[in-house]
Amino acid sequence: MTQMRSGCVLRNGIVVKNRYSIAAIQDLEEIGDYIADTLKSLIAALNTVGKIQDTVDKLTSFPLIGSPLSSIEKTDTDHRFLVSGSYLVFYHAETDNIYIDRILYGRRNYIKTLFGNASMDDSKQVE
Repeated sequence: MTQMRSGCVLRNGIVVKNRYSIAAIQDLEEIGDYIADTLKSLIAALNTVGKIQDTVDKLTSFPLIGSPLSSIEKTDTDHRFLVSGSYLVFYHAETDNIYIDRILYGRRNYIKTLFGNASMDDSKQVE
């Protein structure tokens, strides 16, 4: 259901790409499936996932647009987050890549998910 996209050439010639972790792809699929199957709205599922992807796409042009994770949790990390409707996109930026780590429902205990038994440093990333 999920199509990963994005890439942008900045003024300095650096090509910036969004790279989704396996966990982030699973998050998007679960979000879409929940809305389509449980809430019985395929159109809402497609719109929600599309809106999240549109939010993520903005990162290629504006990688620091999100708030630092340290603004909501006492942690020493370069991770940031963006709000997209009811969802939070957790990511970190490097010179030519934006790594999308997780996409979680905002009312969920996302701190426990991120720092409990789920790792934000999932080294398996996809384009």
